[in-house]
Amino acid sequence: MFHRILKIPETHSFFLFGARGTGKTTLLHTRLDPSNTYFIDLLDLEQEARLIRDPEFLARIAEQLDRRYQRIVIDEIQRAPRLLDVVHRKSEQLKRLGRPLQFIMTGSSARKLKRGAANLLAGRAFVYHLFPLTVAELGASFKLRQALEHGTLPESANLETIEMKSRYLEAYSRTYLKEEVWNEQIIRKLEPFNQFLEVAAQMNGKVLNYSKIARDIGADVKSVQSYFQILEDTLLGFLIHPYHRSIRKRQLKNPKFYFFDLGVKRSLEGTLSVPLLPQTSVFGEAFEHFVILEMTRLNEYKNLNYRFFYLQTHDGAELDLVIERPDRPVALVEIKSASRVNALMMKHLHKFSKEISKADTYCLSQDLHPQKFGSVQALPWQDGIKAIGL
Repeated sequence: MFHRILKIPETHSFFLFGARGTGKTTLLHTRLDPSNTYFIDLLDLEQEARLIRDPEFLARIAEQLDRRYQRIVIDEIQRAPRLLDVVHRKSEQLKRLGRPLQFIMTGSSARKLKRGAANLLAGRAFVYHLFPLTVAELGASFKLRQALEHGTLPESANLETIEMKSRYLEAYSRTYLKEEVWNEQIIRKLEPFNQFLEVAAQMNGKVLNYSKIARDIGADVKSVQSYFQILEDTLLGFLIHPYHRSIRKRQLKNPKFYFFDLGVKRSLEGTLSVPLLPQTSVFGEAFEHFVILEMTRLNEYKNLNYRFFYLQTHDGAELDLVIERPDRPVALVEIKSASRVNALMMKHLHKFSKEISKADTYCLSQDLHPQKFGSVQALPWQDGIKAIGL
């Protein structure tokens, strides 16, 4: 059992979003007292069918609950988004009657909630996200090579052999496609989307060329853009946009896309059986992906409101991350998988630090020795993440 670092409120209602397999239900069953918590599982077909047919059934449950119950948990709320209207109404009514109930709603897709009348309870419920495991959560069981090759989904981390991890990740990818995309009728034809997923995995961490992807899978550009939106809505990944001080100009270049887990990404591109060898470009890309995932997860858990961008010039110079930090200077970050760094590796950081005044500059790597190259702090990656404020 892994200790999750996400802190959840004891009385205030909230949403808990996260892709399938990140451990949302396990977290709640671990943290909440079963004697005063009423669980509704919408993955149970009978419960789902009844509540979709009769949303007011939830209101009747809330009204008749014994006073010892302090909360209602609704698992996978996106399967019955109309329940949110009932939650909104009943939570207000019960509060006026002096017997407030905490409503906790989990979800692995925000798409149906966006399409329905759901407004996330008009801000009356907090919103949290749960991700695959961080380094701190893995603790003594963390192994970098294992995290790069098979990701950090809790089930994968619990499995002992490479074969078992690979089988789980392959089954996960197929199940997610079937349950989150196909069964919810998000797309009309599965095969082009299936082809898209493989290409998207190959494009992970690279600036997106929508036209090229469209040609590769035989689709139009708008379809490709909608496919990436589907991946975001089903919490399978996120976009990092190019940095520019003008918000309008930030939209002029295409973003990068990162899958939410390295193991799932490798499963989708069919490379789970290929070992990642240090000092190769593939290893470097995986290490960069891993560090970015770690930072974005910690940012969310700590509610820091850091904003992540990448920077690329017309002449091809590129910086892995530009991080806007409230009340702190912008952080310029280069991520290197090298076990020894040198001054030559800092050239882009030096260049961009001259163009972005008062920025803090960092190089995060596997080099165990902290060093200073001019204004650049070259740090072991875990120390660097802390120095950045995460």
